[in-house]
Formats: sequence, structure tokens, C-alpha cells
Amino acid sequence: MSRYADFHRRSIEDRDGFWREQAALIDWHKPPQTICDYSKPPFAKWFVGGETNLCHNAVDRHVAMRPEQSALIWVSTEVGQERVYNFRELHAEVQRMAACLLALGVKQGDRVLIYMPMIPEAAFAMLACARIGAIHSVVFGGFASNSLASRIDDATPTVVVSADAGSRSGKVVPYKPLLDEALRLSTHKPKTVLMVDRGLAPFERSSRDVDYATLREKHLNDKVPCAWLRATDPSYTLYTSGTTGKPKGVQRDTGGYAVALAASMKHIFQGKAGETFFSASDIGWVVGHSYIIYGPLIAGMATLMYEGLPVRPDAGIWWSLVEKYKVNLMFTAPTAVRVLKKHDESFIRGHDLGSLRALFLAGEPLDEPTATWIAKALGKPVIDNYWQTETGWPILTIANGIEKAKSKFGSPGFAMYGYDVKLLNEATGDELTGANQKGVLAVEGPLPPGCMQTVWGDDERFVKTYWTTVPGRMVYSTFDWGIRDEDGYYFILGRTDDVINVAGHRLGTREIEESISSHPAVAEVAVVGVADALKGQVAMAFAVVRDASLIADDAGKLKLEGEIMKTVDHGLGAVARPARVRFVTGLPKTRSGKLLRRAIQAVCEGRDPGDLTTIEDPTALQQIRDLV
Repeated sequence: MSRYADFHRRSIEDRDGFWREQAALIDWHKPPQTICDYSKPPFAKWFVGGETNLCHNAVDRHVAMRPEQSALIWVSTEVGQERVYNFRELHAEVQRMAACLLALGVKQGDRVLIYMPMIPEAAFAMLACARIGAIHSVVFGGFASNSLASRIDDATPTVVVSADAGSRSGKVVPYKPLLDEALRLSTHKPKTVLMVDRGLAPFERSSRDVDYATLREKHLNDKVPCAWLRATDPSYTLYTSGTTGKPKGVQRDTGGYAVALAASMKHIFQGKAGETFFSASDIGWVVGHSYIIYGPLIAGMATLMYEGLPVRPDAGIWWSLVEKYKVNLMFTAPTAVRVLKKHDESFIRGHDLGSLRALFLAGEPLDEPTATWIAKALGKPVIDNYWQTETGWPILTIANGIEKAKSKFGSPGFAMYGYDVKLLNEATGDELTGANQKGVLAVEGPLPPGCMQTVWGDDERFVKTYWTTVPGRMVYSTFDWGIRDEDGYYFILGRTDDVINVAGHRLGTREIEESISSHPAVAEVAVVGVADALKGQVAMAFAVVRDASLIADDAGKLKLEGEIMKTVDHGLGAVARPARVRFVTGLPKTRSGKLLRRAIQAVCEGRDPGDLTTIEDPTALQQIRDLV
């Protein structure tokens, strides 16, 4: 048995012994008495009896050892500013923010809703909440008023922390009018809004608004100690999409999350204190919580927080930051890499990337052509990983910190320690143990530390949504199809509800997308299943090409469409051939880079695409509407 296989086996068979060892990676005010209480499945309580604090582990414990070391590096190509905070300075700023929140009446267990752009004050606010034991709920900056109002009503925050505006592609995005409208719509009325005024957009002040700069001045020298929280106390809620309109708040604990992140930084990312971690995500998403704010800081690393696009001012901006700040580890989404793939490799090769050890990708399936391109362009290991808002850290990847293993492009890798991953037959619940058998990817309880405790305020929804969908078994469903090859590598084939049933043949959209992506002319592609009177469903593909001259006229479009059809025929068979390949200049995505496949499908079927407040470029969806 390989070293990693043995490591994983022990995490399942000697759960308490394994996680007791991992718990030593963080500081405890009181050590845990019980490692895992799973007396009421599927609810797992980790490190019961222990007391700790996320902010202490992320900031305070490093101040004594490395006060002058960089902790938070903020770069905004939107407003042309950069600022580096060392651990001593970060510690002071977090205490100032914590003192402000306490002065506004926030108590331990209260919720603080954070509606912020990617600015340092957003990080201070999250860490300050963790410091005083308040539960933060970060809502992606710029989210529409209706959606924001529903989250305000669900979280019932005491205080909202916000800013006048964000900036996207050089355009100011005012937040205050959106927030004011959300507060008008919401049933719950928070007492106070703490406003960070960046001077980007003038706004109307109301009686509930408090200026952060003014209040901060009053608390410049305040000392706010960390509140020692029970390991099982909630640290935050984060809303994720559900099948109903009601927002679904993923509730995370304190001790389990701290241990899970510390262990992942060691075993998966191999980050060391004093190094620099650059996650090109947003604090509004789970990656931003785990690997911009908490994970790197817990590991004693500097974390680079970036406000801007990967191609502005040019497609070399990320790599210039890697060179300037000697970034050791980088994390982004496959979509961002596909955007960069449209630009010349000289934007990468023109920079000294000697400090960079690896690029990690997550957020959606990584297709093989994209992985191959970026690995070759960087000359660095590219490591895919697969996880969810609900889990908080990777389910599938490669733990090079335990044993070196090769990446197989197209596969995120192996089941991570703590996750008892199974592939199950969706109809019978039987486990599929053979190679290349397609099943639902599920996890036997208990979920490991760091995963969601429950749905905020709705235990019943937690059980019903995640633990009852596989017949005859109480297992956590990821709602993703997967296969496992003969070497134990998993491959994700798309959502269980993204399966296309064409004349009785079940096809994953991911498989077709990967096949189309292998054509050298294709930069990006989205495939959706569209209702069809004859076949039940047909696959419809929307592709972005690398060279627009190829489709300058109808003859060029027809020629390329035919070539792509032949590529799919060759790779998957004629049954997987899409009904049409339509060419577009861009695909509709959220600001974090996720493709809005369901919105595309709805447009194709003449249905309402639903809430499009997170869409980056509305014209992309309109272009599809015009085509179909």
C-alpha cells in the first residue's frame, strides 16, 4: 500500500487518533476532550470540549514570532493602489475593526453581514468577527438588492459592513444604493451600517450609517482580546445556490475549520510560514474564505488579495505579481486560465516565475486541453482539486505533502484524508467498486472537520437536501457524477442534474465539453441539454474561438462546426454529437468565473433564466438569446 493510501485509510479507520494529531497544528486555549461526537448522524461535532479562536490562529500567534513579516498584500489594478501589511500591522487593524464592531453593539454569537469589494477592510472585518466571536456572513459585493435582502432576512445581522463602491474593469460599481434598496426590502432591519468610504461613488447617508474612518480614529490604540470559543461554535455562514428560492446558509464551525485548513495547507498545498500564497478569487466565495483569508494566514504565510481582472492592464498582470511578491503557491479557477489561453504565451514567459512551485485550480471541472496548455506555458505543476462551498476544503486532489503523485489532466486526483468517498448507483444505492463505473460521488458520514455543520437555522433542510437522495443510504451526496480509473484517480463528469438524456443515452455535459475543447480552434465552450420533441433532449454547444477570422463568414462557421462535430464523433461517438455548435464572443459567467449553464439552458428552451445578478457580462446571454 502506498504511503498516501495508508494515510487515508488511517483517517477513516482511526478517525479520532488521526484528527487528534492534526489538531496539534493549531493553538488551543483548552484542548478538546472528544475528537468526534457522531451520536446524532448526520450531525458531526468535532473537537468537543476544545476552545480556540480562528483570528488567534491566523494573526496573533504569528505576531510574536514574525511581526515584521508580510501578512496581507493588497493589490488593486482597478484603482492603481498597493499596500502591504505585516503581521503587527494586521493585528492592529483587526483590533481596531473589532473595537468598532463592539462599540456598535455586536456581541458574541451575533451576525455581521459583510457586503464588500476586495479591499483590506473586508479582511479586517472577517478577522474581527472571528476575534470577538461574531458570526460573519459575507455576501458577494455587487449582489442584487432582492438577493441581498433575502440573505439579510435569513442571517438577521446586527450590523452590516459595506463600502461606497467596488470597481470592475475600470467601471465604478456603486454598492450603497443596492444595499439601501435591500434594507428597504428586508423584513429584518439591522441597527447600523458601517461604511468604508473609498471616495469612488458619492452616496446618500442615512441615520443608520456610521463612517468607518471616523470610528476607527476613536479606537486606534484599543486592545481587543480574542474570545475563546467552543470548537463547535459557528464561525460563519455562507450562502450557496439551492433548488428553491430560499437562500441556503452553509454553517461552518470554529475548531474543525481551523484544523482542516491547517492540515490542508501542510498536506495538500505545502505552504510554509514566511512564503506567499496568491488566491485569485473573491472573499464572497468559499475559496476566498478558506484560501485568501484563513488558510494562508493560519499557516503563517502572506496572502495576496487582488482587486482586478486577469487581463487588465494586460494578460501578464498575475505573473507580474508572482514575480514582484515572490508568490510560491497560486490558486485560481479553470475559467480564468481559459481566458488567459486566448492571449499570447509571451505574457507568461516574460516574467520570472522562479518562486512559483505550483498552480492549483478549482471551482469547476478542469478540461485536459486547458490543463496541458497552462502547465506547458508555466513549466510548473498544475494541480486540480474538487470541492464545494459545503465542504470548505478539497474532497479530491493530490496530497503531495504526504506522497508525491503525478497529476492526470482531467482528474482532480484521489479522495482526501477524512473523506470516505464512494461511487454509488443512483437507482439502488449499491457501491460501484470496479474501474470506470459511473456513479454518484458520495461521502459516508461523518463529514470530516471543516465541512458544514448544518444549514443555518434549518437542520431539517440539511438532512433532506444532502443525506436522503441515495436510495436506502444515509450518505452525503455531492450531486456530481464521477468515475474512478484503475489507478484510483477520480474524474468528475458533471452535475447529476446536468446529465443529458439523448434518445435513452445518458451523457454528461462535461464529457462533450472536454471533447470540443480538444479542437485547437476552441478557447472555451459550454454544453447544455435542450428539450427536443424527438429525442427528449439534445446537446447544444456554445463555443468561443481563439481566432475570430475563422468564423468571419457563414462558410467559415459551417466549416468549423463540421470539424468540431467530427472531433466529438471521433472522441465520444456520434451519439454525443451536439445538435448545433453556435459561435459566441463570450459565455455568461458569474464574477467568480463560473459558467451559468442553467441560464443558457433556460434561454435555449424559452424559459426565464432566473436571477442574473451575479452575471459578469449580460450581453453574453443576450447573444445566445439572439442566436436561438
